[in-house]
Amino acid sequence: MAELRYPLGQHNRADVRSQTGKSADELTVADIRNGTITAADAAVDPDTLRRQAEFAEQGGNPQLADNLRRGAELALFSDDDVLRFYDALRPGRSSVAELQGIAAELEAGGAERCAALVHEAIAHYSRRGLIS
Repeated sequence: MAELRYPLGQHNRADVRSQTGKSADELTVADIRNGTITAADAAVDPDTLRRQAEFAEQGGNPQLADNLRRGAELALFSDDDVLRFYDALRPGRSSVAELQGIAAELEAGGAERCAALVHEAIAHYSRRGLIS
């Protein structure tokens, strides 16, 4: 693999891969139109998000780096799961036990950063009386 340079899509296109292993160069509008590229072929690979996080951190934006790393963790979950997590985290939508269950599910799936964020939300919601 070549030395990574930012932006990845411009300087390292062959190294930017989707979750199905397709490179950025293999994802064309023509292939989408004729049905040879699916939504799964266009799903971002967690490694790409982690690389982007490195660039964000080097550029002095640790918050963006953290968000990209959490995104890398969530990239391996289904869209339905991610939407379920999001909906459950809205204030008043879930109990402490339900959110603890989501945190455990995230941890089991290797999403430790996301699980920590759920635990932080539980503590914050509890302090503010937004959860029981």
